[in-house]
Amino acid sequence: MVDPLVGAHSYDEPADTTASGPLDRLTSWHSDWRGLRVAVLGLGMTGFAAADTLAELGSDVLVVAGRDPDDRARLLEVLGVPLVTADLGSADLKTAPDELIAHRPELIIVSPGFHPDHVLLTWAASLGIPVWGDIELAWRLRDKVGAPAPWILVTGTNGKTTTVQLTATMLAAAGHRVAPCGNIGVPVLDAIRDPQGWDVLVVELSSYQLHHLPQSGPGQLAPWSSVCLNIADDHLDWHGSAAAYRAAKAKVYDNTAVACVYNKADLATMRMVEDAEVQDGARAIGFGLGVPGPSDLGIVDGILCDRAFLEDRFDTAIELCTVADLATAGLAAPHIVANVLAAAALARSFDVAPGAIRTALETFHLDAHRIEVVATSAGVSWVDDSKATNPHAADASLAAYDSVVWLVGGLLKGVDIDALVAKHVGRLRGAVVIGVERNEVLASFRRHAPALRVFEIDSDDTGEVMPTAVSLAAALAEAGDVVLLAPAAASMDQFASYAERGAKFAAAVHDYLGGGSDDDSSSTPGV
Repeated sequence: MVDPLVGAHSYDEPADTTASGPLDRLTSWHSDWRGLRVAVLGLGMTGFAAADTLAELGSDVLVVAGRDPDDRARLLEVLGVPLVTADLGSADLKTAPDELIAHRPELIIVSPGFHPDHVLLTWAASLGIPVWGDIELAWRLRDKVGAPAPWILVTGTNGKTTTVQLTATMLAAAGHRVAPCGNIGVPVLDAIRDPQGWDVLVVELSSYQLHHLPQSGPGQLAPWSSVCLNIADDHLDWHGSAAAYRAAKAKVYDNTAVACVYNKADLATMRMVEDAEVQDGARAIGFGLGVPGPSDLGIVDGILCDRAFLEDRFDTAIELCTVADLATAGLAAPHIVANVLAAAALARSFDVAPGAIRTALETFHLDAHRIEVVATSAGVSWVDDSKATNPHAADASLAAYDSVVWLVGGLLKGVDIDALVAKHVGRLRGAVVIGVERNEVLASFRRHAPALRVFEIDSDDTGEVMPTAVSLAAALAEAGDVVLLAPAAASMDQFASYAERGAKFAAAVHDYLGGGSDDDSSSTPGV
């Protein structure tokens, strides 16, 4: 039935966000979205998915993006969705573009990259226009192909993608139709529109996406289970403070139905669970590398054990796999073992049997650029962990090795690297500093390891960064060392992405070693 209130208010009367507002009636794919004036900010994967979805629903959509026309822009033409391009990062941008003002949006869908105080969001707030993220939109529309699939949510400063992939692999091994989606690279809006439907979605959520989630009302998520893997300062330039970043991450537990999984080694995640408003019956499930207590997953004598999802959890445990099994699969680095335990907790909350978990781990491989051994030569291992884009991730990577030549640097995103350098100087043979924000890194080495051999690459020729870094690292390394690319920083200063940074590192390593590698495989995962 057509909802007569949708689109009824005028531009001069800001959108009503109370319980009786028209947007609160839009809680299903089968609600009437026709004619709703929506502005979508951004034309990345999530922005395009939002525009495509809303066009399919019959909404009146306008996309505002800061990039030049590309393939997605041409697809918008096919969909009949107008696009406005503007320099959205310009300091001269004081208000919304004329086309956006003329559109008189009743709702704005914002892509994750837009800073909370962006001029367009400030403009929307001044007019009372509701702002949703793509996750809230997907939650409201999740019933397109029948009964909505449960959502399992994963966030954390590091390890999100690996844990999502592990969880999805375990669920698939148990025979479930499962979609890993969200920040992992597949928009949730694409997943919920898949005509085959799913038994369960495993959704990776960034702090940006969590920031925009409501904590009450019809747009609030109700996940089956949820986890915050860990928390450390990151994206402070976006959130404005560590407290705001942590508050965003904590939203992952809101309204959870079955299991709130937390990291026993990171008490902040336990505090998040304690403070969360959850559904009756939801349990707190801990994971860690030590001996598990009741309602935990952990390790006893080299065996990964579940003491949470069994009746007699006070006196017995269920064996999931062994650390030796994980080593065979290239998953034995401590932070990866922690990810395995977290994923197993999420899978067990969905009644996945231990045998299916073991089967999944036998076939699972880490993605490229995650502690990936790209070559071994003369007793030196060359490891690509370009995915270590913040100090917390680099900390876990460095801790996996005894003697390291460290390739470090890039965009620090407002995060202090000093404590990381101080913690690991004892395991460093030397360091090679790359990136545009080198001064902070070099200053930390001067403070904490003035005698350490440290090379700085100050070339503006990005094509020469990795060949030079590899050559300098080779001069530092000795037999038994690991040359480790774990930059503790984002890559966009000199590379298109962390993947390009890692690929250029691997290519430079193979070019340098020539035929001298003891291991010709460039895709051996793990350590």
